[in-house]
Amino acid sequence: MDVRSEIIAQIRRVAQEQDKQLAPLTDDLGLLDSGLDSLCFAVLVDRLETALKMDPFSENQDAAFPITLGDFIKFYEDAAK
Repeated sequence: MDVRSEIIAQIRRVAQEQDKQLAPLTDDLGLLDSGLDSLCFAVLVDRLETALKMDPFSENQDAAFPITLGDFIKFYEDAAK
C-alpha cells in the first residue's frame, strides 16, 4: 500500500472508531475541518508510525505542521523518500 492510501485508510479507521463524521477527504481539506479532534490526530500519527515505520514529526522537528490533508500526505511522502 502506498503512503497516501495508508493515510486515507487510517483516517477513516480512526474516525469510525472514535465515532467522528469526516468531511470529504480532498487534498485542500483543512485538517481542522476534517472532523477529527486532537485525540484522533494523536491516534492517527501513532498508527501511521507503526504502519509506515516512520514518524516525520520526530525526524523533522523544524518542519511546519501541515495545514491541509494534501500537506499532511506530502509530509509523509517526503519523509518516505
